[in-house]
Parts: sequence; C-alpha cells; structure tokens
Amino acid sequence: MSSTTTTDDIKKAALGQTIDGKSIALTVRSELTQKLSHLTPNDSRPGLAVMLVGNRKDSQTYVRMKQKACADCGMVSFLEKYEDVEAVTEEMLLAKIHEWNEDVKVHGILVQLPLPQTIDEAKILKAVLPEKDVDGLHPANTAALFNTATHAGTAKLNWNDFSSIPFHIPCTPQGCIELLDRIGMEIEGANAVVIGRSNLVGLPVAMLLCHRNATVTIVHSRTKNIETVVKNADIVVAAVGRAHMVPASWLKEGCTVIDVGINSVDAPDTKRGYRLVGDVKYEE
Repeated sequence: MSSTTTTDDIKKAALGQTIDGKSIALTVRSELTQKLSHLTPNDSRPGLAVMLVGNRKDSQTYVRMKQKACADCGMVSFLEKYEDVEAVTEEMLLAKIHEWNEDVKVHGILVQLPLPQTIDEAKILKAVLPEKDVDGLHPANTAALFNTATHAGTAKLNWNDFSSIPFHIPCTPQGCIELLDRIGMEIEGANAVVIGRSNLVGLPVAMLLCHRNATVTIVHSRTKNIETVVKNADIVVAAVGRAHMVPASWLKEGCTVIDVGINSVDAPDTKRGYRLVGDVKYEE
C-alpha cells in the first residue's frame, strides 16, 4: 500500500466510492522515478520500444499513455508507427522486432494489439524475445503464468511480490492487482468475477486472482444469467471492451470494481468528436 493511501481511502472504496486510480498511478510512477534517479549519465536507462500498426483511436490512446509514463519516470521510449495498413507486411514487422531484439538500448518490446487481420498476430508476438516481452504474451511467458506449481518438486512463487516473479506478466492484469493491493482489498478468499476472456486481460487477470487465492469465475458472451453471476462478486474486473455493458444494478453493495474498458463513443460536442468510456455504466 502506498504512503498516500489512508484507512479512510480504504473505507470509502469499500462503501462504493471511486478508487483514485490517477493518484495511485502517480505514486507508482514516483516510486519508479526514485529508483531510476540513482542511475548515472553513464548508465543505460530502461528503454521501451512500441510497435503501432493502423489508426485505431483506442490503440493510439494507449500508446500515448505509455510514452508519457516512460517520460515521467525517466525511461526512454521508441515508437515505430505503420499507419498504412494496406502497405504493411509481416516481413516488415518481423524485421523491426529482430532489430529491437538485438538492440541493447531496448529492454522491453511491446506490440500494440490488435493487429490487422492480414497479419499473423501469434507469429509476430512469438518473434519477440521472452526476456523483452514486457506484455507477457510470448508463449513461454504465458505458459509460466498459467503454471500453478501444484505438483511436487515445483518451486512456489511469491505472487504477493511481482518483483520476485522471474518472467514478464501482462501489464494491464498486473495493474489490476496493483490497484486492489494499494487500496487494501483482501483478495484471498474473495469471490472474483472477470468479465471477458481475452488473452490480453481476461484470462491473465483471472489467473493472477487465482494465484492470489481468490475464487474466480470468468463471464463471457455465452454465460447464462450473467447478472446473477456478477451480483455474487466481491471483486469485479470488467474487461470485455463493450461500452457501458455493466449497469450498476449488476453490482452488489460494497463490491470492488476495476473497469479495464477503454471504448470510443461518438461525441460531436467534443474537440476530438469522440469520448472514451469504460465497460461499466457509472452514471446510474
């Protein structure tokens, strides 16, 4: 828990008040900035390389946020944009990833998803070195995340300390757990419902909650009586990518909600002509 999170903050969160994600993010960045401040001019600064293909508004927003976070913390970022979807080829993307794999200034590689349908997404992700796959989507990192280490002779990992995990974990799912930890939410023993089963968020966040000993249910488009399932949850992670899918009536009093959704809806009255909203309808 961060030094800026008080007992009152935790009580307010439990009573259905908004979790101050921006404040928590600032605290995390401040902690990271402090760590990086010890680097000398001769030291290599952490470098994040991002690949952006196409012109999706949500993807562009994600990438801008990541670049800003790097700058705020004193990290270096590299952005390669391929705006002409018709002209981009797998060979072009693979060549850039190979270049980044070999570049000592690049410590992490992030391929912004989704990629165009003409591109073999799995092939591109597999080309990233596992040790540079900061989104945790390489098959080796995915397999490691989904290993519960329940069989004899397998070393147990400390899932209460992400810094001790010897492989990359998907960023957004890890952020969800970080938010829960920093507001003092007791994950162990809680009923957790994850809405969405994507490889990016739904499945990995469900696995992280399972590693923390929550009882986890994954809700998807074929789930029967979704409202009833969600109403039983102490923790709800909405990661389905559908604007305002979850109404307040689905949530039981006192549950904790993490809304991962970033959806673009038309808003002619705004400068950009659109507004970003989540999966949960907070206005109700």
